Formats: sequence, C-alpha cells, structure tokens
Amino acid sequence: MSAETSPIRTLAADDHPLLRQGIASLVVDQSDMTIVAEASNGREAIQQFRAFRPDVTLMDLQMPEMNGTDAIIAIRGEFPEAHIIVFTTYAGDVQALRALKAGARAYLLKNLLHKELLDTIRAVHAGKKTISAEVSFELAAHVCAFRSRLSGRRSLSRTTATTTLNINPIDNRCFMTGLPRRAREERMTCH
Repeated sequence: MSAETSPIRTLAADDHPLLRQGIASLVVDQSDMTIVAEASNGREAIQQFRAFRPDVTLMDLQMPEMNGTDAIIAIRGEFPEAHIIVFTTYAGDVQALRALKAGARAYLLKNLLHKELLDTIRAVHAGKKTISAEVSFELAAHVCAFRSRLSGRRSLSRTTATTTLNINPIDNRCFMTGLPRRAREERMTCH
C-alpha cells in the first residue's frame, strides 16, 4: 500500500461474534485493509453502514431482526454504490439469486480459504464481482434448467464449475470459465 492509498474500510455483519472476530483477525494483518465496524444483525448493519460508510461490507444472510438480503436492499437503496459481499453458509441458487438481485457484488461461502476472502475484498473494492465456484455451479444449473424448460428439453449434463457463467442463446450452451486460472474452459450443455 502506498502512502497515498488509504486502507479498504470494511464492515463485518454476522450474528456470530466468533466469526466477526475471525474476520477482524484476518483483516488486521493486512496493510491495505481495516475493520471500521461490526454488526450482529441486518438493522445494525444498516446503522453501521450509515455511520462509517465502509468501502466493503461483508454480510451474512441469516441474522436476527433483519436478514442480510433485506439489509442489502436497504443499504443499496440509500447508497447505490455500496460494495457488499455476501459471506454465508448457503450455497443454494435461490439464496444466491436473491442476494445478487438485491445488489451484492460477491457471494462467498464461509468454508473458503482466508486468501480467497481477502482477495475478494480487494477485488470488490476494485469494482469487480465474484461468486464462489460452488455457488456458480448452482446458479449455472438453475439457469440451464430454466432455459431447458423454456425450450422443452428435459435433462442437464454438467462438468465441474468455475466462476463465470455465459449462455449462448443460439444453442443453449452454458460456458463456465475463471477459477482456477490454469483450468481450461468448462462447458455445461443444456439438453
């Protein structure tokens, strides 16, 4: 980090104090990041966002009083440029779709490696979007199943997921590329 660059100001919103402490301990060791606030539910996350205006917010989905998706909607309604990362245990396509539609810029599972979390905070701060490989596969299967229903097809053949999903509208092929870099382009074809 150069002398001119300020650290990435981060808000951690999760109802488990131990998880918030773990995130804080990871971030404190980074010269380019800092935790400016914590929240234990969606309402607190909104209040803390208003008070501290973090660069990046880590948001759990299942929290008391107000869930993470509703908090994302409220924050993005007031601050459209908010950079929010969903950090959850829920890999399901429905949860991911709801959070991404609400305005989350990334969707990560809590079982990922520390480096992936830190890299995602940096990427989202830089304006990029990220989805865990496992979640991208769930979303790809959901999209291909939907497209198959529209075109009258019934089955889905699949390979391993990576990160980015593109659908060719001509032949309904779902192309997934991205993670890991060394991996070749993977294809998911809707039949």
